[in-house]
Amino acid sequence: MSSSTTLWYFADPMCSWCWGFTSTFEKIKSEFDEKLKIALMLGGLRPGTTEPMSASLREDILHHWREVHKMTGQAFNFEEALPEGFVYDTEPASRAVVTVAEMAPEKIFPYFKSIQSTFYLKHIDVTNGEKLAELAGDQGIASDKFLVNFESELAKQKTLQHFQAARQAGVTGFPSLILQDGDDYQFIAKGYRPFDQLQELIQNWLEQYAAVN
Repeated sequence: MSSSTTLWYFADPMCSWCWGFTSTFEKIKSEFDEKLKIALMLGGLRPGTTEPMSASLREDILHHWREVHKMTGQAFNFEEALPEGFVYDTEPASRAVVTVAEMAPEKIFPYFKSIQSTFYLKHIDVTNGEKLAELAGDQGIASDKFLVNFESELAKQKTLQHFQAARQAGVTGFPSLILQDGDDYQFIAKGYRPFDQLQELIQNWLEQYAAVN
């Protein structure tokens, strides 16, 4: 198998379907982590949003959350979710993940999940840099150093590069999974799919490339 074989996971830490995908993705990592590289690409769900959400938008989003809960069984805390005046800007949370990836690459997936669980279960404002720094501290990353890096222009540019890469790859929704070997790539998920389907697709890809390399 080529060392360039990569499974790209395109996601956003404030995407409810990505939160619902957590168990499935963890099963994928557990089964295939030693067979290919697994990498996270921040897609950018609602980056740069500046307006507080309206009551109707809040209801629409909560409706989606309930659909995710019903389909995946993932836990949500619906009580007092998305308080009045909340600005659903996903850029800071994505930039926080990019920052952690630069500072401690091995922490990227645990940190990503910590933002998700904090947002969907505890209603902590993960658009706030100080809160994101606290979560980094929980992962053993110095909060003060995190904040310096998080607020840098370099972190903002790297995050924008993630968003641009997602668009260039043709990703239009999250979660999405792309398998890549050299110049060859294939979408295996555009949106939520159960583990058994993805397991088969990934295994078939690996067998195909093992046969020709």
